This record gives sequence, structure tokens and C-alpha cells, in this order.
Amino acid sequence: MTYQICTRCIYDTEVPNISFNVQGVCNYCTQIDELSEQFPNDERGEVELQRLVDEMKRAGKGKKYDALIGVSGGCDSSYLLDLMTKKYGLRLLAVHFDNTWNSTVATENIHCMTEKLGIDLYTHVVDAHEFDDLILSHLKAGVKEIENPTDIGLATTMNLAAEKYGISYKIDGHSFRTEGSAPMGWIYMDAKYIESVHKEFGKVPMKTFPNLWLSKQLKWMLFNQIKSVRPLYYLQYDKEAAKEMLTKDYGWTWYGGHHLENRTASFFHSYFFPKRWGIDFRIAGYSAYCRDGRMTREEAIALMKEPPHMEEGLLEFYKKRLNLSDEEFDKLMNLPKKHYTDFKNYKKTFERMRPFFYLMAKWKLIPWSFYIKYTLPHNVEKK
Repeated sequence: MTYQICTRCIYDTEVPNISFNVQGVCNYCTQIDELSEQFPNDERGEVELQRLVDEMKRAGKGKKYDALIGVSGGCDSSYLLDLMTKKYGLRLLAVHFDNTWNSTVATENIHCMTEKLGIDLYTHVVDAHEFDDLILSHLKAGVKEIENPTDIGLATTMNLAAEKYGISYKIDGHSFRTEGSAPMGWIYMDAKYIESVHKEFGKVPMKTFPNLWLSKQLKWMLFNQIKSVRPLYYLQYDKEAAKEMLTKDYGWTWYGGHHLENRTASFFHSYFFPKRWGIDFRIAGYSAYCRDGRMTREEAIALMKEPPHMEEGLLEFYKKRLNLSDEEFDKLMNLPKKHYTDFKNYKKTFERMRPFFYLMAKWKLIPWSFYIKYTLPHNVEKK
């Protein structure tokens, strides 16, 4: 494909599974436009969010909690803790998956928010040696998705908490308007993929890691009817204003960039993806800002030329935590590159179940982002 850059965002022909219309707008911008129509954030969005809040309160009647919310210490989930409690009056249970790699800032942010708002905190703490072995197994496999255990662990923990406390609604802080859309083919995750990688390269048995098996997911969807709600889809969300409010009202602290509140995520975004794979995830967020006019394409392109923010000492901490010498680490960073397609996974199953997952997304039993990204065939980005 001849080099081309989108006329609205900064996605270009280096991005996998990209196409352009006659106006030069990429398919990812079109996808965001479709989501914007489906989830308006004007007066209609306010009405729909209030309807969902009323639904959650009815479901929580006679129970201790109306809904649960996943928390990481990050801006989006912290903002929603404040908003959904103070403005909408929901009785929330905060849920956290502790992969034992939290930054001090993240831990302090979680506790300052939950304590000041009087919100109970449910935390699943994985065994540190077990989780480190999971990370190492993905590094040894040579795949991109070394952060999969954290993402899958949080998703499972939220469902476990919902089941334990009889909660029918789970809230998360994702916003396609501010985070954009990660290109299909960059990242893939599922429980079978994690197990396949660990079976080949892991050494420590998985006993405390909460993997998200399809059978469990189907049970939680069909029998427990646990619905997924993303309030930021319906709001005009100003992230910079949110940071200021959180800092002023709660003593909350900014951690330098999206996803950087946890050290495994920080290593992935700041070092691993750019250095090992030549991919910089900031392009998704900057493109989102271009689409809604918060940033010009020229500003976004200039920012992409700057190195990603990286916590001082993070690289040495990462090596020390995983007991890797400089030589061993360099060897891992230069292994032959593999992809999820080289391991057992659920992808073909998800594609066959596409009509079913469409209904699940319509009924808010799975996020639309899952339906969009996981149930259609796509080419794998092989850099």
C-alpha cells in the first residue's frame, strides 16, 4: 500500500487493518463516528445515562451495592468514583486486581478516593511469584501481549466480585472518545491464549491468577446477567479538568500518562511496545484528540516524535523484579517474534459466535469494543 495518513487523525499505512475512504478518512475514524452515533454524549446521552443509573438503583434495592466499578488509581476510574457517587448517588463497590506491580502513586490514589468517598474496596491479590512467572512466560514466548494477564485478571475479578455480592452492573472508565480505538491486530487477549503460552514457557502453577475462561464468561453473562456500563460514553468528558478536580478535592496524583499507573503497564507502553515492536500506543490517544478537535494533527505528529514518558528507574526495577541480568533481558528483547496465532486461542470461536455476541453487546452483557474487535477476522500485525 502506498504510504497514506488519515486526513482526520494520525493513523497511517503503518497501522494494521487500515483502509481509507475517498475523503482520505481511515476506517478507525469511521468506527469512532459509528460509536458516537450509537452512544451520543449530548442531551440524549444524559437521558440514557440517567436511565441506566435508575436501572442500577432498582437492581440494587435491598442489597448493599447498586453496582461495582473497576479501579486502578488512574484518572478515568477515579473521576467516575466521584461522579457516580456524588452526582448520581450510586452505592458502589470499588474492585481492584492487584498484580503486585502497582506504583505507590496508584495505591495512594485508590485509597485516597475510596476513603474520602466512603466506598468499600474489594481487592484480589495474585501471588507475586505466580504473576511474575506469567509475565516471563509471555516474554519468553516472544509475543506482544505481555500485559494480557493484568487486563484479563481485572475483568475476571470484576465478575467474581459481582457474583459474590449479587451485583448486576459493573462500571468501567473506558472512553472511545479520549482513548480512541486500538488497531485490530496490535493486541489480542483471551484465557486460552494465556494458558497456552504459560503451559509452554511457565514454571509456577497458576493457582491464584483469575483467568477468564469462556465457560465462566458465558455463565456470568447468561445466568448472572452481569451488565457492562461505560458512563463516559454518554458524557462530555474533559480529562484535563478531571485531573485538576481530583488533585484539588482528593489529593490525587497524576502518574505521567495513560496506563502508566501500574509498572507492568508502564513498561509495556513506555519501553516494550516502542522498542521491541516499533509501535507507540500514544498514537491512539493523540488521534482521538485530533478527532474531537482538542489537538491539531500537526501537534499530534510533533508529540509522537518525543519519547514516551518513562518512570525513572523503571527499566532497572523491571529487570530486578524478574531476576533478569542485562544479558538475559537483552536476549528476551531480541527473540524471534511470535503472535497469538502461534498459540491456542479462542479467536475462531469468537468469530463463529459473532451473532450471539452481537446480541450480548446489544443487551449490554459485553462491551461493544469486544464485539467490534474480536468477532471479525483480521490480519495480524507482523513487524
